[in-house]
Amino acid sequence: MLESKLSAYASVPISHGVLISLLRDYRRPNDKIADWLAKGVLIPLRRGLYLVGTEWRRGTVALPLIANHLYGPSCVSLDYALAWHGMIPEHVVEVTSVSSRRSRVIENPIGRFSYSTVPAKLYSVGMMMESTAEGVSFLMAGPEKALCDKVLLTRHLMVSGVASMQRFLFDDLRIDPDTLSRVDLSLIEVYAVSGFKPRQLLTLLRVLERLQ
Repeated sequence: MLESKLSAYASVPISHGVLISLLRDYRRPNDKIADWLAKGVLIPLRRGLYLVGTEWRRGTVALPLIANHLYGPSCVSLDYALAWHGMIPEHVVEVTSVSSRRSRVIENPIGRFSYSTVPAKLYSVGMMMESTAEGVSFLMAGPEKALCDKVLLTRHLMVSGVASMQRFLFDDLRIDPDTLSRVDLSLIEVYAVSGFKPRQLLTLLRVLERLQ
């Protein structure tokens, strides 16, 4: 059965080109793709990108991997990454990412994915590979990058000193102070001296220095 061949892709997004190659013996492969979409064999993620439907899929969907594929270059960061690293208590539904390209929001049957623009010189700072228990790997911000991106991209963040930054971290974001005692300050420093929101990021650095 041709549909069974799709299970080989597990939970990895499939491009239109891959599907056309798989359907090379069909005279009208796009009609077959449309049929699969109608029957739920394929789930549309965006134009030209699909996920195997639940019945034919092997493994759990890794939302960060979907986010990486939907819009790039991008890296999962901000609230979703903070939750992933156990820094904030809330469960985050929207998959938040940063990109050196313009901001964008993509919604599909799998979920909601948002992309915020960061300066190109900071995009890859603190990025790392993470993976699920099933071994699915994806690009995600480390805890330091996720925190700096949050400070960088929070609009109207009024920080007049250490006390106000502490309120933002511990009251607004509800970050566990213990998780901040282990962060790599050298990565925070890269953000702090980048020239972008220097007052806020330098204050963040001072707060973190006191916790270590």
